[in-house]
Amino acid sequence: MQTEFSISTQGAGLYEFTAPVRDWLRPVSDGLLTLFVRHTSCSLLIQENADPEVQTDLHAFYDRLVPPSDHPSMAYLRHTYEGPDDMPAHIKAAMMPVSLSIPVRSGAPVLGTWQGIYVFEHRNSPHMRKVAAHFA
Repeated sequence: MQTEFSISTQGAGLYEFTAPVRDWLRPVSDGLLTLFVRHTSCSLLIQENADPEVQTDLHAFYDRLVPPSDHPSMAYLRHTYEGPDDMPAHIKAAMMPVSLSIPVRSGAPVLGTWQGIYVFEHRNSPHMRKVAAHFA
């Protein structure tokens, strides 16, 4: 069973899409869900979905860790013609997962109480992100 989720982002940050995944899995039983984001400037994460400050702090941490390419500490970068957020977005995506494997039991992803599934958008402008899903 396969599908593709489309996640509209409005700039850098975390975008939860747990609910559509749950809805898609509802008719199945037990197995393994694999998610794969089809882009090189965003990531997939399982992260806390109870306190939005967690997502804000994660975003702030990665922005400090990998600043924009026009920051003096990033002067060594060569891929800069797509904007100061582009190459840092590729670096962040290389540091974080672009695929996830999630067990499924009785038609529901086996997530912790406060866990959600997120696209972590690393670009500053809006994008439509595609996440391929495979259930077996």
